[in-house]
Amino acid sequence: MPRVGQMRRRRFLGMLGVVAMWPLVARAQQRERISTIGYLGATTASAQRKSLPAFLQRLSELGWPEGRKVAIEYRWAEASNKRAAEIATEFVRKKVDIIVTAGAGPVIAAKQATLDIPIVFAISTDPVGTGLVASLARPGGNVTGLSYQGSDLSGKRLELIRELVPSLRRLGVLANPGSAGAALEMRDVQKTAKSVNLEFVTPEFRRVEDIGTTFKALKGRVDAVYVCADPLVNNNRGRIATLALEAQLPTIYGEREHVEEGGLISYGPNLTDLYRRAAELVDKVLRGRKPSDLPVEQPTKFDLVVNLKTAKMLGIEVPTTLVARAEEVIE
Repeated sequence: MPRVGQMRRRRFLGMLGVVAMWPLVARAQQRERISTIGYLGATTASAQRKSLPAFLQRLSELGWPEGRKVAIEYRWAEASNKRAAEIATEFVRKKVDIIVTAGAGPVIAAKQATLDIPIVFAISTDPVGTGLVASLARPGGNVTGLSYQGSDLSGKRLELIRELVPSLRRLGVLANPGSAGAALEMRDVQKTAKSVNLEFVTPEFRRVEDIGTTFKALKGRVDAVYVCADPLVNNNRGRIATLALEAQLPTIYGEREHVEEGGLISYGPNLTDLYRRAAELVDKVLRGRKPSDLPVEQPTKFDLVVNLKTAKMLGIEVPTTLVARAEEVIE
């Protein structure tokens, strides 16, 4: 009988030990919970081959390595607002902890899908003008991010293209009116062009199929083309650069990636830096901050990039003063 009593006592003590461990296990499970980011790519993975790694690297530096501290669900809208809306709805159904995206269309789609899940945008041409936030200082709601200042920089871009093409009289403006940000930038470009007595032509451009006909319509009618950024444009950088060159049309963009693929010149915020800073906003939200309390941030790094190879093919002599000001010259 004594042996039976000892066995019962050991069993009882063992059960006490298990019960005592339950709070520790529960706390450990809480600590080990992995947050989920719904990454709503406005274009395609290949179009974001530089910006996405920058985002992930900064996220890891801040203590959120993918697969260990955070899980990321990747989806690609391929420049389709309809697809963006479907993805946003899917993320809400999956109950992700935060949605990360870029561009007015995808952000609007995410906002329409949820008023509760935090949304961080890496880029927006005009967050206030497109209705994404109430103000830059006080975004309100569940959205915050970084301004691209697309329309604010249109005057500077016009100065640059006139410096390269002194004979510029008529400007082609390539913009997708179905994109809220591009539509705002287009109106600002038109206003600025009028102020310096430039005529402008804005052909219909809403679908991938319109790209070829757009350049046919512009060829021989304009002296240069101002390209407004949006997912449709960014998803077709190479084709736009090729068609512009075939039509012998100088082009100016807001993003260096277009010039790397054959465009003539770009001036605008450094996208890699914006995506790194978007990761910093995500870090703050995952640690408990509310998007409504995080002001929309402005770009601090700007790139002037010139493609001398393209200039030569267009018969344009780039001023040495402009080359000296450029952050990068492609030869």
